[in-house]
Amino acid sequence: MTAKNKSRAFLGFGGNLGDVLNNFVYARQELTKHPQVELIASSPLYQTAPVGGPPGQPDYLNGVIEIQTGLSAPDLLQLCQQIEDHFGRIRDQRWGARTLDIDLLLVDNQVIETPSLTLPHPRMHQRRFVLQPLNELAPELKHPIYDTTINTLLNALPDTEGINQLNPTWSSHD
Repeated sequence: MTAKNKSRAFLGFGGNLGDVLNNFVYARQELTKHPQVELIASSPLYQTAPVGGPPGQPDYLNGVIEIQTGLSAPDLLQLCQQIEDHFGRIRDQRWGARTLDIDLLLVDNQVIETPSLTLPHPRMHQRRFVLQPLNELAPELKHPIYDTTINTLLNALPDTEGINQLNPTWSSHD
């Protein structure tokens, strides 16, 4: 990959079923096995209360990674979905419990709206469990639609209970 055909992308990881930390570590490894994906950084991990979805779900583990990739956004989405499937992801209930969820948050400054892909992620600006780890990696990065920094978006959210940074983090597994 040359610098001119690489995109900077941020992927959100979430899960609340099974050995989520292990799933994150191995899913990240699977992503970076692809010759057009290079891991740049991993955020700390956060334990968060479920948002939306059915009641009674266990807490989630959430984190964000930054990658450089030569894949198009649709191809990157397809790769992420293949990895989710490998880890037993079942898509039968919106915002339901899951073993692994990998969301494309941002790919450069791309704005895409198709039936299968919306960039930037349509609800990321409303979700502390996304913005908190993303802010650890790129606080000055600007949201391509709202033209404001990730840090500003995070600070505009109400303080909420139920988001705790964990230690050890998955970056200790690098």
